[in-house]
Amino acid sequence: MELQDYKLLFLEFLSKKIKEDNKFIAPKNLYEPIHYILQLGGKRIRPILTLMSCELFGGNYKDALQAATAIEMFHNFTLIHDDIMDKAPLRRGKETVHIKWDENIGILSGDALMIMSYQMLELYDDHTFKKLHTLFNKTALQICEGQQYDMDFETRNDVSLKEYIKMISFKTAVLLACSLQMGAIISNASEQDMKQIYNFGLHLGIAFQLQDDYLDVFGDEKIGKKVGGDILENKKTFLYIKALELASKKDKKELLKLYSKNSTSKNKIENVKFLFDKYQLPELLQIEIKKYSLMAFENIDNLSISNIKKEVFVKFGKSLMYRNK
Repeated sequence: MELQDYKLLFLEFLSKKIKEDNKFIAPKNLYEPIHYILQLGGKRIRPILTLMSCELFGGNYKDALQAATAIEMFHNFTLIHDDIMDKAPLRRGKETVHIKWDENIGILSGDALMIMSYQMLELYDDHTFKKLHTLFNKTALQICEGQQYDMDFETRNDVSLKEYIKMISFKTAVLLACSLQMGAIISNASEQDMKQIYNFGLHLGIAFQLQDDYLDVFGDEKIGKKVGGDILENKKTFLYIKALELASKKDKKELLKLYSKNSTSKNKIENVKFLFDKYQLPELLQIEIKKYSLMAFENIDNLSISNIKKEVFVKFGKSLMYRNK
């Protein structure tokens, strides 16, 4: 099936579950925020990957619907809590949960959503549940670690590229990898294939985040990103870390000065971009993006499935990476 087909099938299942929950669940202020965020939209990439992976390894997508829902619930739990920590007013163009209700309701609803995600996994037989549960727990903890690393980096100017790659791996990439491997687990794929599909998601997730770093500074606002947002928020991305590594003493001092200000000035964006361009950082970042993309596609080459099925994963990877065109 096409990705859009998987998305529609997942949304149909999710909508049915929300309607069933609405018939019985109280208190209202705990569950309404959960149903609200689950229906806010989004690409639904992670559940799509679980369904797609299950089918491409010889399973039936219907068997993966509960796991796909668990992934989506957990992802939205992290979004509720991230929005509270970031004091974000909007999510997908609508009020965030903590703004529409309040912070306490946001925290509690997020916690409940996380618990509900685990309940979805209980529907599998003991053998499958144990594998899914172990992977899910590992992923959940890594995401928390990634978020903490990201918060720690805000007050540091000595963040290394190795640390940054680890942070984006944990905060972004591991959930993509988990989504793919869960589908493989449900379809009883081989251990080797499960490892390769996990690493495909991991490497693709890293490349995706690095691409995001690039688009934030050098992209086009037509693709839906506000250009320069990371600079205005003083985020320690690949570009910033590599600039400090390569810059002269004078330029390093200037960059540190620019990142010490909480400014919304367009001049700040232009001055930082000038320094990035001076040290050919757009080109260096593209090399890094290509490196992780190639690693991801090598993982697909190593799968013991047909070339036609491999091409589906490759097509997805390219659609994710070439979204700036």
